[in-house]
Amino acid sequence: MTETWRNRIFCEDALRGMERIPDASVDLLLADPPYGLGKDYGNDSDKLESAAYLEWMTQWVDAALPKLKPNGSLYIFLTWRYSPEVFVMLKQRMTMLNEIIWDRRVPSMGGTVRRYSSVHDTIGFFAKAKDYYFDLDAIRIPYDAATKKARSRKIFEGAKWLELGFNPKDVWSVSRLHREHAEREDHPTQKPLEIIERMIKASCPPGGVVFDPFMGSGTTAVAAQRCGRDYVGFELNPDYCAMIEKRLAAGLTHELSA
Repeated sequence: MTETWRNRIFCEDALRGMERIPDASVDLLLADPPYGLGKDYGNDSDKLESAAYLEWMTQWVDAALPKLKPNGSLYIFLTWRYSPEVFVMLKQRMTMLNEIIWDRRVPSMGGTVRRYSSVHDTIGFFAKAKDYYFDLDAIRIPYDAATKKARSRKIFEGAKWLELGFNPKDVWSVSRLHREHAEREDHPTQKPLEIIERMIKASCPPGGVVFDPFMGSGTTAVAAQRCGRDYVGFELNPDYCAMIEKRLAAGLTHELSA
C-alpha cells in the first residue's frame, strides 16, 4: 500500500492531522513550535497565555511521541522562558540527552537596559530508548591543518578521531539568517539549514522519515530532501505552505540539473 503521508506537507493544524501518520513510523521528531512570545505567524498560534501555552505544549507532545519508532529521538527548539517547564514535562516521557545552546551571533548593539540581552535559543535533545539512532561520524567537524600538524607524532597515526574530526559540542555558534542571507524567506523565525541538517544527519538514518509538526518556512523538509531523507509535516498558514512547496520544487530542480 502506498504511504500517502510521506513527503507531504499538510496545510492544517498538527493536532487535528496527526492521525494521518501511523504510530511508530518516523525516525526523528524535529519540532520548532511557537515560543509563546506573541510572534505574528498570520494567526493567533503564538498568543496564548502562559498556562494555556504549557497545556498546549503537553497536548501536541503527547499526540506526536507515539509516531516515533522505538529508537527514535526528538529535537525541540525553545526559549529560556519556557524551556525549564517543557524539559521537565519531556523528561517524564523520554530520556534527555543534551541541552544545546544555539548562539545566534547577534551583534552587541541595542537591546534591553534592565537585564542581559538574550542572544540564544535553547534546544532539547531527547530519545525514547537507550538504543536510539545516532551517527556521530556524519556530523564530525574536521580539525584544522595546525591541529593535525601538532598531532603528527607516531602515536597519533591512524587515529580515527584525528582523520574524521571532533564531536560537535553543545554550544552551536551559527548566525541567524539576516535579511540579505541567500536562505532567507519571509518568515519571522526561520532556522538555518546548517543546524537542521546536522540534526537530521545525526539522528535520522538514510531513507528514514523526519516529522515536523510546525513546518513554518519549510527548512526541515528542505533539509530532509537535501540529506536523502523523507519528511512529513504540518503548517497552519497557507502562505507558508506555498512557500514550502516553492522551496522544495527549487531544490528538486537544482538536483535534477546538477
